[in-house]
Amino acid sequence: MARNRVIYQSEALYVSNDINSTTETAHAQLERVQSANYSFTINRQDINQYGQAARIDTIVMDSPTVSLDFSYYLTDGFNERALGFYVGTGTNATSGQFASGHMLQSPGKNFFITTVDEGEDAKGTNGNDIKGIIGLGNAFLSDYTLDLAVGSLPTVSVSMECANINSSVDAAISGTGDGISGIDNPAVDITNGQELTTNIVLPEYSTGLSQITALRPGDITVDITALDGVALSDLTGPDEEDAIHIQSVSLSVPLSRSPLQRLGTRFAYARTVDFPVNVTVSVNAICNDITAKNLATLLQETGGKDIVITLKGEDGTSSKMKYHLKGCRLDSESFSSSIGSNKSVDLTFSTQIGGTNDTDNGLFVSGANQSGVFS
Repeated sequence: MARNRVIYQSEALYVSNDINSTTETAHAQLERVQSANYSFTINRQDINQYGQAARIDTIVMDSPTVSLDFSYYLTDGFNERALGFYVGTGTNATSGQFASGHMLQSPGKNFFITTVDEGEDAKGTNGNDIKGIIGLGNAFLSDYTLDLAVGSLPTVSVSMECANINSSVDAAISGTGDGISGIDNPAVDITNGQELTTNIVLPEYSTGLSQITALRPGDITVDITALDGVALSDLTGPDEEDAIHIQSVSLSVPLSRSPLQRLGTRFAYARTVDFPVNVTVSVNAICNDITAKNLATLLQETGGKDIVITLKGEDGTSSKMKYHLKGCRLDSESFSSSIGSNKSVDLTFSTQIGGTNDTDNGLFVSGANQSGVFS
């Protein structure tokens, strides 16, 4: 019987170690996924000529535009590691740039969205229950955004640029294991644009390796005290209660890319990151006291400061995720006041991603998860 609809219970999202990965252990299921959207656009050029109003042909001039956007609840860094970010543990928190893995030349990653029968959970099914798989090949990160707010669970949104998309129907269970096999590789060889003909085996669905279901907004601390004195708002105060009362924080890491093309191939042979990369932190807070400052003197401030965002576990003490931004500067401060609402202030800070060996500027992240993602 034909399926009437597809809802979240029947789908799961996987990521590969790289486009040449074929085995179960070289693929990982992303945890706590909340949404996944994908699309493609074919770029064509019409061929017209004198003496005829309608086009006589339309040809593909550039590689198609394939995009993938998904979001998930932040946990302990497992998803970040699976996506290729550098996430340290303990004293290694500032030993590597968070986005360093996405700044190096590579053919990208593959993503897969599996779908089982209507009414069935993806959990508890095997390869024989898979009815369709969407594959997105040669995916490159274009944006990573973390949203923290009062009354909301910490959420990460990720955008990827891909080179190709395909679909597999009625994939069968592997004859040598319990994985999901019969899946065509969605990637292409970026040197010549040819499709890869390898078959993929995905691991079966699980609820994930993380022991954390989600992190709570009440266990988040945002330390911007190092920047006190560079804004009109009181960022620290004599006591914690005297400082601004932060309501939301948004951390954005945009990695815009330029596709490099050459004669003789239909696809970009590389998608390089456009430097410099500006990491921004936007803070919204309830305003209370202000400090005695003058913008003319603030312009003379030199040197970057640190911002540390810490997400703790339910015990309120152990750190589960920590975002450490180095070399931050204040870009803007905006006050808003109206009848019936609290006076608020919006502050925007920014820093720039440094090289993979730069430990004085950029974004550094550590997480509690220490399990290996790929083996």
